[in-house]
Amino acid sequence: MRNIVPLEEVGTFFKDLNKKKVLVGGCFDLVHYGHLQFLKKAKKQGEVLIICLESDEFIKRKKNKVSFHTQTQRAEILAAFHMVDVVVLLPFLSTDEEYFQVVQTVRPQIIAVTEGDSQLKNKQKQAALVGAE
Repeated sequence: MRNIVPLEEVGTFFKDLNKKKVLVGGCFDLVHYGHLQFLKKAKKQGEVLIICLESDEFIKRKKNKVSFHTQTQRAEILAAFHMVDVVVLLPFLSTDEEYFQVVQTVRPQIIAVTEGDSQLKNKQKQAALVGAE
């Protein structure tokens, strides 16, 4: 099921998927050992690991950096990992409501986060919105 999917196709892509979905999000610009360990642990929480991958514009505006790899390149790298099932290409999202909409569309059972995640409170709200952990 290794796929790279634009956000606008996510609703139909997951429509009939009856498996335990784990959602993670991030930039993953330079994938490192910590990313690998996080993705392995996230995958163990369910059957399908979905990565919502931030846009190049997000990295530029929110992190004040120029991405080393393009979003497409980052998606291909992540999709090559055996534990990653789906990479969702996010457009530039700027509001909490836009992220809430993504979570409502994917409807994961688990939203995996890293220790010290600056968006933890928002992710907890998103999880509660769809009945996820």
